[in-house]
Amino acid sequence: MTNGFLPVTPAELQERGISQPDFVYITGDAYVDHPSFGVAIISRVLESKGYTVAILPQPDWRSVADFKRFGRPRLGFLVTAGNIDSMVAHYTAAKKKRSDDAYSAGRKAGKRPDRAVTVYCRMIRKAYGDVPILIGGLEASLRRFAHYDYWEDTVKPSVLVESGADILMFGMGEHSIVELADALNSGVPVSSITEVRGTCYLTEPANTPIGCAECPSYEQVCENKESYARACRIQYDQQDEVYGKRVIQRHGDKMLVQNPPAVSLTTEELDAVYALPYMRTYHPMYEAEGGVPAIEEVRFSITHNRGCFGFCNFCSIALHQGRRIAVRSAESVIEEAKLLTTLPDFKGYIHDVGGPTANFRHVSCEKQLEHGLCKGRKCLAPSPCKNLRVDHTEYLNLMRKLRNLPKVKRVFIRSGIRYDYLMEDRDDSFFRELVHYHVSGQLKVAPEHCSAPVLDAMGKPHIEAYKAFQRRFYGLTKSMNLEQYLVPYLMSSHPGSTIKDAIALACFLKEEGLRPEQVQDFYPTPGTLSTCMYYTGLDPYTLQPIYVPRTSEEKAEQRALLQYFKPENHGVIRAALRKANRRDLIGSGPHCLVPAEASGRSGSRQVGKGKGTAWNGKSGGGRHRNQTSQGGKGAKRYPK
Repeated sequence: MTNGFLPVTPAELQERGISQPDFVYITGDAYVDHPSFGVAIISRVLESKGYTVAILPQPDWRSVADFKRFGRPRLGFLVTAGNIDSMVAHYTAAKKKRSDDAYSAGRKAGKRPDRAVTVYCRMIRKAYGDVPILIGGLEASLRRFAHYDYWEDTVKPSVLVESGADILMFGMGEHSIVELADALNSGVPVSSITEVRGTCYLTEPANTPIGCAECPSYEQVCENKESYARACRIQYDQQDEVYGKRVIQRHGDKMLVQNPPAVSLTTEELDAVYALPYMRTYHPMYEAEGGVPAIEEVRFSITHNRGCFGFCNFCSIALHQGRRIAVRSAESVIEEAKLLTTLPDFKGYIHDVGGPTANFRHVSCEKQLEHGLCKGRKCLAPSPCKNLRVDHTEYLNLMRKLRNLPKVKRVFIRSGIRYDYLMEDRDDSFFRELVHYHVSGQLKVAPEHCSAPVLDAMGKPHIEAYKAFQRRFYGLTKSMNLEQYLVPYLMSSHPGSTIKDAIALACFLKEEGLRPEQVQDFYPTPGTLSTCMYYTGLDPYTLQPIYVPRTSEEKAEQRALLQYFKPENHGVIRAALRKANRRDLIGSGPHCLVPAEASGRSGSRQVGKGKGTAWNGKSGGGRHRNQTSQGGKGAKRYPK
């Protein structure tokens, strides 16, 4: 065989002696065989169970020719948009077309269609009629119910309805895909596979299972925003593998049925997934185009956990991966680290040992093992639960072992930590060693805002927790004679954020000497609680009204305030301050945000001047945690 990748051409199928693959796997990303990519994991899991898989990456969707490349698969087609939603891949929060795509060779944009899952499925139906189609990945998972679509500013039905697929897999799909493959292989018609956890299907209303939690119908959530908010709460309340019921939602003459979430992988199962024979890079067919950039952030990184009980409202993880933590064994992580040291361009640095939240290594409390995670409550916000189990011992021991491996110079943590969780640990051993050994100059943390009402709407802890962490971090850094900086993630225009809140955040940034290089506007992506707030103007858990900044003018004002120090923003900020009756912040005083004159003489930017050292670096690396708050929000910290 020419390489160890799964076949991407009919010739490679023939080399393996395969006349007809069991599955053809279509993806909107370029083909990267690395365990940070869902396609790699699912295809390798199927291969380990004896099934054959052909990979069809980024097919030309303008005709059926590419979809017939491998012929009709024996069991069915698997379809995903890729690692992120295709609309997020294509458009900014301002709905402007992106000029590049990190998940395509050479960063070339336009290699996949908008709403890729739907487009791909329709082309498969055109080519093969009633062949089984199973959809999954983030785009399908977060669109499984009727959902608000930001790009069309409307409520759309489940992607199962629009795509014409047979089954939708949501969440982490290792258990689900094997059960589905085994059922299809044993001759069960795809229309009769209705019991697999972690899947959704459509059926006649008369065949609806009993004992389900019923959401308001698609028609109702289109017509009534309170019904939409109620549906959102029901969907979130049942996303627990212990007590979660089936959830149903009528769509016209069909009933959408979501089975309970798949059971989390055990440590032994997760170890087995990461021990599969990944090539750990992109397919060589992309070499001439410069490779696939998305591999660079993860090639020398290790994922040690899944899930996140942090449960931020703007984050997709709770509805996708879930809140329960699943972890790999220390032995599994160490074996992967040893493998990394054998790669030809390994230079001694492991860039990350993390996951959705790096310092979560066990469940948040013992109660959830038997009873599940609490409905409608958060483990850390607005303050830590009294039952929270805080212990970094296992993670600390793992990091110690990794940094003592031969050929390993440094081991970094770049995927983000929950600083509020860290501050609850009475033993500061991990905090000390984090600062001393595992920060690559910058540590990413996510306070997101400073206003208590906005943080409550986000499901985040109040700013006092961040301030306490910041004091401790810089105290340790100073005591160790290190020059290291925090990279705080900040978000503008989240539901709940008035112009007064945005002004308060700008004043906080000035007081703390922070200058964000880039600002992340809230991005209303499908499925999140924050998107529900954005669309309905209601908190889905209280049904109380919540303020939503909607106009492009106000969003621009809130975004500009976070970068108050930029002269090009001064005109917008002066207008916003006057409108908010905060003229006291215009002028040359020590607390003023912008100068009175457009020339900017009295308030011009003083980069790196005066006493102290300015940080001029870029924000650190790390995988995408979610679709709504990711990357590029680093802040320079200047002396006061």
